[in-house]
Amino acid sequence: QVQLVESGGRRVQAGDSLRLSCTASGRTFPSYIVGWFRQAPGKERLFVAGVDWGGAETLYSDSVKGRFTISRANTKNTVYLHMDSLKPEDTAVYYCAASANGAVTSTPRMYNYWGQGTRVTVPS
Repeated sequence: QVQLVESGGRRVQAGDSLRLSCTASGRTFPSYIVGWFRQAPGKERLFVAGVDWGGAETLYSDSVKGRFTISRANTKNTVYLHMDSLKPEDTAVYYCAASANGAVTSTPRMYNYWGQGTRVTVPS
């Protein structure tokens, strides 16, 4: 069993940077794939970024590629999402999720555990 808690979300201005954290309980967390997803008001939950257990393999959605960076610190049971050049369209609740499957994936149903989310607001 893995429990995930996101933090770091807040209201920022367009162009600002922000780092989200996803901290997990469970000694097996380092073996899980971790993904970040986001859900804007009235929209479906979308994949943002994912990282493999070792941090070497990453995957990004086209909308954030070049602006967001996912990384992990397994000794701290934490995965980070560093977001640069934030835009109003980045406004959403951001969720982290853990997958016991072998490869980084953008498919939500492949993730076994989900956090409660942290809200990021970038006003236009």
